[in-house]
Parts: sequence; structure tokens; C-alpha cells
Amino acid sequence: MSLELDLGPAARAFRDELRQWLEANRPESMVGIDAERASFGNVPGLEDWTRKLYEAGYMCVSWPKEYGGRGLSGVEVAVMNEEFARAGVPRVTRGMGEWLVGPSIIVWGTDEQKAHFLPRIIDGTDRYCQGFSEPDAGSDLAGLKTRGVVDGEEVVISGQKVWTSGAQAANMMFCLCRTDPDAPKHKGISYVLTPMFREDGSSNGFELRPIKQMTGQAHFTETFITEARAPVFNVIGGLHNGWRVTMTTLGNERGGNATTQHVQYTRQFWDAVELTRKYGREGDPRVRQQLAWAFTHCEIMRFQGLKVLSEVVAKKEPGPAASINKMFWSEYAQRFAEIVMNIRGADSMITSDAGPSETEGSGYQPDPWQSAFLSTRSVTIWGGTAQVQRNIVGERVLGLPKEPDMEAQRRGVGADADTREKA
Repeated sequence: MSLELDLGPAARAFRDELRQWLEANRPESMVGIDAERASFGNVPGLEDWTRKLYEAGYMCVSWPKEYGGRGLSGVEVAVMNEEFARAGVPRVTRGMGEWLVGPSIIVWGTDEQKAHFLPRIIDGTDRYCQGFSEPDAGSDLAGLKTRGVVDGEEVVISGQKVWTSGAQAANMMFCLCRTDPDAPKHKGISYVLTPMFREDGSSNGFELRPIKQMTGQAHFTETFITEARAPVFNVIGGLHNGWRVTMTTLGNERGGNATTQHVQYTRQFWDAVELTRKYGREGDPRVRQQLAWAFTHCEIMRFQGLKVLSEVVAKKEPGPAASINKMFWSEYAQRFAEIVMNIRGADSMITSDAGPSETEGSGYQPDPWQSAFLSTRSVTIWGGTAQVQRNIVGERVLGLPKEPDMEAQRRGVGADADTREKA
């Protein structure tokens, strides 16, 4: 039983409000659906549930009230996530529009841009995907090659993006393009809110090629952009100033959900305990030891989240906490998925013959535990590899010297310090 901590009268009142609202409005069809699954759509009843949340004012809740949000603190957002998890229903958000694009517009947008774009995010009119990563740039985001040419009152964009999460469900891309090719590497980049469709519904120069994952699903795409047009009005932060806007976006992305990371893993842990009983392995000393390890790690995540909350309340910069958190939960998720697969034994190797609904006719249907195992293979890579996170912790927490750039040493030249720091 987890220790309940009193987070103060405001958080307590908000928790009571949420519990009452969820008790009165929670749809049974949504119970057991997690937020990640909901974010990819195709869930019966999801549209009605999303509309209920919007009408109740539970979208973009951390945005300031003057921009349509509720101005909730980090503590209150953590309480919200906990209560939705307790109720067993997804806390649907406006995705990247809510937690990446909107905050960047609030910081860098003009009053006219804020008035135009922010309400469209809140009501769901604009659904965003991220146009940052490119196949030839690797981790060097500033090495992007997508070009943007100003043509009168429009920016004409051509190039290629990759790992575009949620592109199939989006109608807008927040896209980085190089609008001044003669400027230094981190200059001459623009941050453009680019429509993916024209007014007549035809493609605005976008071709999406789904990238199938080991799970059989395709949650992201290769994206080819050919002369997509966006009004100059859609450039956030001004032409050639996109790198500074990007740093705001990445700051929100890397902040992550450390305060409530434990919620999904604690729920998953107790599901695994029930699974262990189903397979009659609750008396196996090795299995019991592994489950004890998992429970302690979920609790460590919970207390790490409370530490982050304390820093939010004190308005402190989190420092390398994001790197520690990313390294911790990703490696935990991989190992826990392996533990569950071993508990299930041979059943872990049998997939459902259920039909083609999610896998385009292949008949390949991993169950939730198998999907968790397959999907966690990549979690120590994306968002900053575990090795990179260890370097950050070693250098910025332990004060160790920077890792030598072996390739640069072989070439007999110095490392690009600016690029290494950005990585």
C-alpha cells in the first residue's frame, strides 16, 4: 500500500473535484484504456469521452487562463494524472499541440498568433505532428536540410522528415526548415506551423509512408514534403529564429511526465501479480524476488516524481533529473517486460489469430504483454539513448571529464563542441 502524501489544500480540493466528476462521468467503455492507446485513436467511445473532457475544461489545463487553460500547477497536473489512473480511464490530451506547440506559441508567438492558433488546439481543430528529425541529420537536429523559401506571403517547404509520430492523425506539422542557407548552422532556421492539407482537402505536398514496428503497428512515418505552402503568419518567433523556439519546445518535451511516471508502471505491476497467480507461479522464489524488485522500482519512480514536484513548487531548474529519469524508467520497462514474458513461458511465443484490424491484413496480433515486450526494445534508444544519458549524468552530476571524441581523434581534429553540447 503506497504512502499517501498531503500536497496541500489546493491540491486536495482539486483531487476532490476530479474524483466527483470522474465518478459521475466515467464511461465504462473507457475503463482499462490507457492514454497511450487512446492517443492513436480507433477506440470505440473515445470521441464522446474527448468531447466530455473538453466541455468540462479538462484540456490544456496547465496553460494560463488567459489562453484558455486552467493555469494548473505542476502539483495539480500530477494529481489529475493520478486520479484518472485511479479511475482507470485515459486522460485524453491534445497531444503535441497541447504540450509542445501551445507552450512555444505562448512564449514566442505574437498576440495575433496566440489568438488564432491556441483556441484551435484546445477545441481539437488543429492536430499536430512534429517535423524535426531527418534521415541524414541523426542526433544533430541543427543539421537539417529541409528548405523553406519565402514566396510573397508564403513559405514554400520541401524536404524529408522521419519518425513522425502520429502523422496519420494530424492535419498540422510544426516543421523546422532552413530559410537562410547562408547563415551559420544554428541560425537561418524557421519554425513553421504547416497545414498538411489544402482547403479543398487535398494534400499540401505531404506524402506519408508508415514505418511498421515490431508490434505490427505503424505509429510513425517517413514524411516527404514537396512544396508545401504555409503563410508567413504561421512562422513562430520570426523568420530565421526557429532554433530559439525549438529550444523552448524541446524543454517541454524533455520535461516529460516524471511526476506521474510511476502510475502506469504501478498499475502494470499489479496486473502482472494477477497474471502470476493465474499461471500458479506465485510460490516460485525467483519470480517472487523479481516482482519484489519491480515493486521497489515503481516506488523509487514515485518518490523521484515527488522530488520533481518539490522542485516545481520551489521553481527550481530540474538540472539533469530528466536524464536520470529517462535512463531509470526505460531500463526498468525493458527488464520488467522480460520478466513477464518469462512468467508466461511458452504462451509468450503464441500470437492471436484475430484478424487484420490493426496490422493491415497480416493476422499478426500480439497481445498487450507481447506488445509491451516488443515496444520496450526501443525505449532505451529514442528520446536520448541510455548511453548518452549516462554521459550527461557523469559529466554534469559527477563532474567527470567529457568522453573523448574518438572519431575526431582519428581524423586528428578537435570535436565540434557546440554539436556535442547540443547532443
